[in-house]
Amino acid sequence: MKIIILNKPYGVLSQFRKDEAHMTMSDFVDDPTLRLAGRLDMDSEGLVFLTDHGGLNQFITNPANKKYKTYLVQVDGDISEEALEQLREGVELKDGMTLPAKVVKVSEPELLWERNPPVRYRANIPTSWIEISICEGRNRQVRRMTSSVGFPTLRLIRTQIGSIDLIQLGLKPGETVEIEPLLYSDFKDIPAEQPYRSRSYVKKPGGTGGKPMQKKKPEGEKKKSGTKRIWQMEEGEKPRRKTNGTTRPNSKNRGRRAR
Repeated sequence: MKIIILNKPYGVLSQFRKDEAHMTMSDFVDDPTLRLAGRLDMDSEGLVFLTDHGGLNQFITNPANKKYKTYLVQVDGDISEEALEQLREGVELKDGMTLPAKVVKVSEPELLWERNPPVRYRANIPTSWIEISICEGRNRQVRRMTSSVGFPTLRLIRTQIGSIDLIQLGLKPGETVEIEPLLYSDFKDIPAEQPYRSRSYVKKPGGTGGKPMQKKKPEGEKKKSGTKRIWQMEEGEKPRRKTNGTTRPNSKNRGRRAR
């Protein structure tokens, strides 16, 4: 199992296919065997996993595994203790109640890099920083959580997944490092290698994710079907129409006027 850690810069898409308007993962990593595990939105920064292990993404994002993801978040306004307590208890979003989060208010981090472009500055409105850890993986969850308690997110940096700490690794934006999974307790109970699953498949409660990706058949080779078509059947194999005995016999003149 190979695991590469990337410090994703602001404005980079969490995908490998090229994009005309934005940079993507392929601008920083050139390895066709790797896939993304635990994506970040384009306007978020920080730690992402790149791996050749098919089951790692489900392992990280499934709340049942309690793999906490930690973020440093700059919010609009001086966040109150009441708002922090709401986040700790869980907040109601459009897609349901969130699980309780681990949240503390922190000073502005000194070790962080400058963002390009920088967060907008408004002299009459203060900003504050929190450190929040969640074990869910909903779309833009942290941003929606802080907004729901009245303090919209201005900047979001993922610093940890489990015990993998971006700050300790000392990675600057755009830098990568390969880690040895056996040195981290997070990977001792990782599931066996699995095929990557399609994102279009709807996950079922208690399921393992999407259907495995199917291999493409060689060009020119048609898919074989185990069911005969009607024109392939012998006369005795063709299905018979079932009636209740009241069906009228076929007549060419039925329903037609005599000429």
